[in-house]
Amino acid sequence: MDSLKQKIVSDGIVLSKDVLKVDSFLNHQIDPELMSAIGKEFASRFRSLGITKILTIESSGIAPAVMAGLQLGVPVVFARKRKSLTLIDGLLTASVYSFTKKEETEISVASKYISPDDRVLIIDDFLANGQAALALVKIAEEAGATVTGIGIVIEKAFQNGGKLLREKGIRVESLARITSLENKEVTFANEMEEIIL
Repeated sequence: MDSLKQKIVSDGIVLSKDVLKVDSFLNHQIDPELMSAIGKEFASRFRSLGITKILTIESSGIAPAVMAGLQLGVPVVFARKRKSLTLIDGLLTASVYSFTKKEETEISVASKYISPDDRVLIIDDFLANGQAALALVKIAEEAGATVTGIGIVIEKAFQNGGKLLREKGIRVESLARITSLENKEVTFANEMEEIIL
């Protein structure tokens, strides 16, 4: 997706060979026009799969998930990272280790929002080691729902998350696949590599 790649190059900040900061348009401040285009792109890639729910994780996955939900006409459910007084019974839970924050978090979704009849599309902002996506897959499967695929805004293809998910037979569609952050430069996968994977 060219507009996303251009935004990464113009506004993203490479902090290290593993960390790309995109808080000016994706995971702190949000660019609504870009999010709208991202939602349309996800909808076009997954529309034929009969999706009934989108599942994401708070907070950075919410904006692209809501935009995709708007395009597909389906509800969006987000996994919470913090316990709530109102979120206590009938929980689906999974653990996620964040390599960026160096901590493990238990995420949870009220079971009443995902059922065995649901065909779930998982959407998230980043895919690196795949831990958040795997936790969301676990929650959907625990509910008896069918995971139709995973939509990722930015995949760090030089880390093993995408490979891990694809080896499990899960369809993963990433809008921007980064192959390197070496020398403070963003290198994207070429289109042939994107088609092969």
